[in-house]
Amino acid sequence: MLRSDRSGRFARLRRGSAAARGWLERHALSLTGLATAAVLAVMLYLPIGVVFVNAVVDDGGATLAFFREVLTDPFYVGALADVLAEPLAVRHHLESITGWLAAVSVSISLEYPLPGVPLPVPVPGLETPGVRTGLFGFTAYQAALSTVASVALGLPAAYVLANYEFRGRRTLRSLTILPFVLPGIMVAVGFYAMFGRTGTLNGLLGVAGLGPYPFIEWNPLAIVIVAHAFYNAPLVARVTVAAWESVDARTVETARSLGASPRRAFRDVVVPQLLPAVLTGALLTFIFTFMTFPIVLALGGLQLATVEVWIYDRVRRLAYAEAATLAVLETILSLALTYAYLRYESARSGLARGTSNPDREPLFPDLRTALSPRRLAILGYGLVALVVFVGPMASLVIGSVTGGNGFTLDHYAFLLERQLEGADYQTLPWVAIRNSLVFGVATLAVAVPMGVVVSVVTVRAGRGGAIVDTLAMVPLAVSGVVFGIGLLQGLVFGIPLPGGWRFQVTGAVAIVFAHAVAAYPFVTRNVSPLLSNLNPAMVESARALGASRYRALRDVELPLVASGIVAGAAFAFAISIGEFSSTVILAGGSQSYTMPVAVERYLGHRSGPAIAMGTVLLAVTAASFVVVDRVGGRFER
Repeated sequence: MLRSDRSGRFARLRRGSAAARGWLERHALSLTGLATAAVLAVMLYLPIGVVFVNAVVDDGGATLAFFREVLTDPFYVGALADVLAEPLAVRHHLESITGWLAAVSVSISLEYPLPGVPLPVPVPGLETPGVRTGLFGFTAYQAALSTVASVALGLPAAYVLANYEFRGRRTLRSLTILPFVLPGIMVAVGFYAMFGRTGTLNGLLGVAGLGPYPFIEWNPLAIVIVAHAFYNAPLVARVTVAAWESVDARTVETARSLGASPRRAFRDVVVPQLLPAVLTGALLTFIFTFMTFPIVLALGGLQLATVEVWIYDRVRRLAYAEAATLAVLETILSLALTYAYLRYESARSGLARGTSNPDREPLFPDLRTALSPRRLAILGYGLVALVVFVGPMASLVIGSVTGGNGFTLDHYAFLLERQLEGADYQTLPWVAIRNSLVFGVATLAVAVPMGVVVSVVTVRAGRGGAIVDTLAMVPLAVSGVVFGIGLLQGLVFGIPLPGGWRFQVTGAVAIVFAHAVAAYPFVTRNVSPLLSNLNPAMVESARALGASRYRALRDVELPLVASGIVAGAAFAFAISIGEFSSTVILAGGSQSYTMPVAVERYLGHRSGPAIAMGTVLLAVTAASFVVVDRVGGRFER
């Protein structure tokens, strides 16, 4: 009898467990979507809203005066100031802002300057190269040039990695994202070490009896554009490689069998399938370089001030209203461009892609082939890549083992001594390395599901998908300075609630979610183009056979877009490893600092240990990316 009761209890437990699993499977997408919305509301829209409200609230009342001042100032908008002056004079107040927003704005104030490396600030009336077109015009101009340079350097790399087989290809493919994780100040140090008067390039030219040449002083804007390409060309290459490896080789073979030449087949069959990915990389590059900050200020000086530099200046001068106004206008421009692209991407969707990927040919099968024009062009590109990409990073490594008297290991000895003998309140290298890796893995666990869910929602949402997708791209369209200030004002200082309570979010968990918010758009942008080109009939067939929406996604769709998921995961890990602005704010006064924060802290005292820590950052992240790609490659197959 007792055995029978136990069997009945176990049977009921099994049935209950099966019912719970079934319920979770049926609602898995909805639950993940709600969790994603909650994370975005707290870690993204709330901080941004706290900052942006300063642009429309003055002395507790709503106003458009700040927008009118900016949009009618030739320094900001150039010749458009006269065009916009008359329409903007009609209205002076914004009446749709609710009272509680004003109360929040009045009750929250920024008590400390933005943490980071002390930088010189511009002065009113500064004569920048873009003053005739305004600060916004010059910012767009340098962003456009940087985008062209990034695409021009990124596409050849994608072509070689996607179409040729050679020793070390997988490792090189993994390392293409490495420049993307370097903090901006380290990129500036690396470029000075490479292109400065006493840099590596002039040292090599000196062996041939040439130089030294003042590369940076000759044309600061050109150096800034090359530095932006150093950052963003790997992004273009990575996104394009994922799309190139998803091209169905059978469509190319069909075109060739119908009489098309190799060039015609590439133009008419391959290019249309690559174009959305290329435009994605170009769009992201333009947005990032439009909101550029440390590289421009460090390499170009104040004569190349951009909108982001000016926002930073306004914040340091406690002019929050003007800074918030510039940030709102900057974000509107970025989101408008994003929406236009997403509409284009939606119009291009619907071309189903197969699983027959093109075969890669050996890069240098024999000496005769190595001397062909195509291979010689690849070798030429390799030399350019060595100077632009490898040079600054190699110069960092060289700088970490050299000093005033030549070769030295003193900088690494300092890090080892700090780790072994440093106090808990000091910045310890191993703690920074451990935190970076733990946060990176945790970010993957949060950002990849968020990015996939957003992709599914936007791809299957019909006409409203582009709007949802645009709102989901907000992390890419909001400046790092503004996001950091919003975190400080909103989540770190806390938001007052009724009853004397205060809403605050800090610590390691907050850092992981902030990293995930910054990273998930890269997953979405890698997955959405591939997901939108899948045949919907496959999902419908799976649903007709009884599969839930989650089961159809897991078993049918995700395996076919695995290359995009792996590429997005690598980007998410890279974003987490290299994230600085939100981490330095949320980790203040705690043991949650990461490698970029450690680099910044060391740089404030001694440059040698900071460069050594930056080299450790390079080594650890390089090894991590190889592991991520190798593990991800198993899922791709």
